[in-house]
Amino acid sequence: MSEEKEMSFLDHLEELRWHVVRSVAVTFIFMIAAFVNLSWIFEKIILAPAKIDFPTFQIMCRLGDYVGIDSLCVTELPFTLQSRNMMGQFMMSLTASFVIGLIVAFPYVVWEFWSFIRPGLEIKERKYSKGAVAAVSFLFLLGISFGYYILCPTTIWFLSTYSLSNMIVNEFDITSYISTITGLILGCGLLFEFPVVIYFLSKVGIVTPELMRKYRKHSVVAILILGAVITPSGDPFSLTVISLPLYMLFEISIFVSTMVVKQKRKQEEAELLADQRRE
Repeated sequence: MSEEKEMSFLDHLEELRWHVVRSVAVTFIFMIAAFVNLSWIFEKIILAPAKIDFPTFQIMCRLGDYVGIDSLCVTELPFTLQSRNMMGQFMMSLTASFVIGLIVAFPYVVWEFWSFIRPGLEIKERKYSKGAVAAVSFLFLLGISFGYYILCPTTIWFLSTYSLSNMIVNEFDITSYISTITGLILGCGLLFEFPVVIYFLSKVGIVTPELMRKYRKHSVVAILILGAVITPSGDPFSLTVISLPLYMLFEISIFVSTMVVKQKRKQEEAELLADQRRE
């Protein structure tokens, strides 16, 4: 610890540089592995949400039969994919490989940056931050799963069936398809880090559970609007399926903020009691 405290600013930059280099290297390795197996990945993973036999669509059909909502069952996805740019498929191959490499390497990247930050924390902060890498990685992968299995298929369904006129045929470019898929998946991965963000904002006193409870109604409205925008059929069941996990995420964040504030108050009370004993 003494050597770490005596490190100069340039030494810290050098240390950070190597953490970044190792993170990029591991991401690049997974990117190459994904590129080598890209044909299988495209067929079984990337293009899977655009097929009616995708697990989500199968479950929706069963649920639709159970609750009596026929619109939940997807019988066709009326669109075709094409590449109108000579470099389109190759560039999308690189993009898809990079995104897959980043997702797979994400836990290691988080661990590298945590290894850089951790020595600068106090003993109590280290104690309360145990499991940070696991929590961040779990929430990110949970968000990725939500985006892939919930948002991607429902968004594809909505956009492929939305039409202004029967004369208009949906022929989507592969670049547009990949951009939409990766944007939804990575967006959900980052969105599910909300409790972690709230944890650190609560630690520094910017956010409190009282503040979040005050704006709970506003958050519900925002979540419902977001769910209504991306819900394919607009029925209450689909809206609930999409909005409920997002609302649960907000409630978990309130719980996290409450725990952080309680810990801070206990620590402040303990320090105040220690000062009074010294006096």
